[in-house]
Amino acid sequence: MNKHYAYILQCNDNRKYYGHTNNLAKRLKDHSSGRVRFTRNKCPQLVYFKECLTRSEAFKTEMSFKNGETRRTTIQKLVESFPKSKCQGFNSQTAKGLRLMSL
Repeated sequence: MNKHYAYILQCNDNRKYYGHTNNLAKRLKDHSSGRVRFTRNKCPQLVYFKECLTRSEAFKTEMSFKNGETRRTTIQKLVESFPKSKCQGFNSQTAKGLRLMSL
C-alpha cells in the first residue's frame, strides 16, 4: 500500500503552498526545480507534512488547509508545532539538488 502525504511549503515571498502527493520526495524535487508554476523561483521549503493512509484522506487534508475562516491561525499553529527536524532532510537535500530520501 502506498503512503500519501498532505504538505505545506513556505515560499520566500511569505506565501504558502498546499498540496498532496503519493511521493513526497519527488514532488518536493519538482517544486525546487521549477516544474511547479506557483513555486517557481520562490525557494519553497517544506514546513509541514502529514502521512495519510489513502489519497482521499490526503486530498481532504489539503482541502482543509485551503478552507475555513480560521485556516490561517490553524495552519500557523500546525507549522510552529511541527518538528523542524522532520523537514530538514528534505529541505537540505532539495537545496543541493540531490536525490531525496524516502520516508
